[in-house]
Amino acid sequence: MWFWEIDRVLLLLALLLMAIGLIAVAAASPATAQRYSGGSVTIPPMYYFWRQAAWVAVSVPVMLVISMLPIRFARRCALVGAVIFFALLAATPFVAEEINGAKRWIDLGISELQPSEFLKPLYIVATAWLLSFRAKDPELPVLFITGALTACIAALLMMQPDFGQTLVFVLVWLVLLVLSGVSTAAIGVLMGSAVAGVIAAYLFYDTARIRIDSFLFPDKEKALAEHYQTDMAHATITSGGVTGTGPGGGTVKFRLPEAHTDYIFSVVGEEFGLITCGVIAVLYLAIVARVVMRLIDEEDAFRLLAGAGLAAQFGAQALINMAVNTGLAPSKGMTLPFISYGGSSMIALSVGFGLLLAFTRRNPYLKRSPYTVRGSGS
Repeated sequence: MWFWEIDRVLLLLALLLMAIGLIAVAAASPATAQRYSGGSVTIPPMYYFWRQAAWVAVSVPVMLVISMLPIRFARRCALVGAVIFFALLAATPFVAEEINGAKRWIDLGISELQPSEFLKPLYIVATAWLLSFRAKDPELPVLFITGALTACIAALLMMQPDFGQTLVFVLVWLVLLVLSGVSTAAIGVLMGSAVAGVIAAYLFYDTARIRIDSFLFPDKEKALAEHYQTDMAHATITSGGVTGTGPGGGTVKFRLPEAHTDYIFSVVGEEFGLITCGVIAVLYLAIVARVVMRLIDEEDAFRLLAGAGLAAQFGAQALINMAVNTGLAPSKGMTLPFISYGGSSMIALSVGFGLLLAFTRRNPYLKRSPYTVRGSGS
């Protein structure tokens, strides 16, 4: 029944992005290996590709198994996981090692764990579950509860600091509020508060101010790291032209920091061309559009909110990464879903996409009525 209930188009799109990601990491691996080699340490050119292949080999079964879970059991697991990873996120600033000026990763010995990556999909499921109660009782204080939860997560992320992830959590929360039927006035107040929060972050939060200043008012004499990264990303993504230099033909990528993670989209542009970058953008758009089509007649409030929230997170993360790589946004340290290198990112995204596949499963023999009241589903 799983094969007939699951959205096979969504599954195919996810696997296609993973395959593209392996090719992209293979292109970026030599540049990254050369950057991090030095002294007595010599990293093989394809080191990051083989590690990414191992992460994909783990992630695909994880995604498939989660997609097979019964809806209620998947929700319970996600709620328990949200509590666990919230606790790990709270501990991260105190136990994590500082890497590139940020404390985001907990060292596990064989690898590093980034709790915020795993918390994102689990937070969405938890928030969707809370907001789904509005369908039964609009007077429940779920707006305050989810707002307090989001504020706590944002504060913990700012301590790391991780401004990009903070934006994703807040954006997804606002999307879920709109879909849950929160009044226009409340949304207006929250949007105003979000603008005020960005202004406050610029005034009182050094990380946000430095990145915004380096993007809007570049200072060539100071040569800020963030400005250098965005300049090199732009130079890399445009150096290949429309069709690219061909696999292994890129040279600018060797001067690009984090070519295998944050700026892998630029490496794709150099070696495979701007046409390929456009195809990747269309694939992300297709995933979001497919979820919208799948949920447009959904009768269960929880499944509607959870599915839409997971799709919004996936699309927002991709959009932010591509905007940074093309110079339309300041550097945020955001990975490109299923394409950037990273164990935490790959497995966490597979967990989220597995939940998305589970929540969008449909019995092909069950006809839905557009007149059924939302919230009446299981």
